[in-house]
Amino acid sequence: MADITWPITSIGIAVLVVLIGIFVVWRIRKDRKEGFPSEDERTQRITGKAANSALIIGSYFTIALMFILMFGRELSNLQNVDAGYLLIAVLLVSNVSFLILRWYYGRKDD
Repeated sequence: MADITWPITSIGIAVLVVLIGIFVVWRIRKDRKEGFPSEDERTQRITGKAANSALIIGSYFTIALMFILMFGRELSNLQNVDAGYLLIAVLLVSNVSFLILRWYYGRKDD
């Protein structure tokens, strides 16, 4: 990135994180005032099931990524990849799979 865009982008990301945090806290307080429970047994079971499945998916993705890198370096002279991009990929796969699975399990009739 250019010299001027990175500080502006960093400030924008920080502001966005703070705004999302404020919204989440506001939403939780609003739901409590209206008498909605924060989580019931079904929601806890769905979240636990989705978290367990997302952990397994993320672990398998990490193992597959490590095998690709290991065999790619040994067999086909794959260039070194920056670890930051690999961490971002693992986090995205884990978090997106958790969100999708939580939505899927929530829509399924038990």
